[in-house]
Amino acid sequence: MRIALCQLDMAWENPAATKKKILSLLEARPEPFDWVVFPEMTLSGFSMDPSRTATTAEDLSFFADLARQRSAWVSFGAVHDRFNRLVTLDRSGKTVCSYSKIHLYSFAGEDKAYRAGERQETFSLEGFAVTPAICYDLRFPSVFWDAAEKTDLYVVIASWPARRAEHWMTLLRARAIENQCFVVGVNRTGKDPSLEYSGNSMIYDPLGKIVLDCSDREGLFVAQTPVDKGLVTRTRERFPFLKDRR
Repeated sequence: MRIALCQLDMAWENPAATKKKILSLLEARPEPFDWVVFPEMTLSGFSMDPSRTATTAEDLSFFADLARQRSAWVSFGAVHDRFNRLVTLDRSGKTVCSYSKIHLYSFAGEDKAYRAGERQETFSLEGFAVTPAICYDLRFPSVFWDAAEKTDLYVVIASWPARRAEHWMTLLRARAIENQCFVVGVNRTGKDPSLEYSGNSMIYDPLGKIVLDCSDREGLFVAQTPVDKGLVTRTRERFPFLKDRR
């Protein structure tokens, strides 16, 4: 499976402008991919104003059209019912999973503006068992451990500040190594009214090796090495660490 990561500087609380930027980035990379992933609160940025971040039917149609036009799975950040969500659409534009962020970032007041999700989700994507997470969830390893045995790949979307970029990359790699699976992390670039973001979107394999490093540039990045589910199986058979957990 070929995975594309789109790290971008969203237009603050301006979905229409962000959509134009997304289309431009996609047009610049016409090569095929199986799945494209966007950052947290994709169209608005990480705003604490639910009236500005709420995802509309028109917004959903925008991503569904992308899925159909590129014949690819699409995962993006959305807000619905005041839940901060990671939504995944299949190649036909149908919603397959809508995960609600469990751990809200109280340091920024997210717990006051949004509602916390209560359960993990795992879904099938091109033969992979995929478990989604959003930004602050990454700091809580138990969420990942609990789903490890049924997960081949974790996908984490974020608005993770540049000043803690090392934490972001280190934690992504740790989740891959300790759970012996692929981890896809997609972060934004640019600035919002409060913070700067460095991107550093990454794909790590089950041994913690880098499959794709997007650095700090805005753009659509396609992993040149296909993600292989067989590597998860082989790693867990060779190093059967998960069975030793207590």
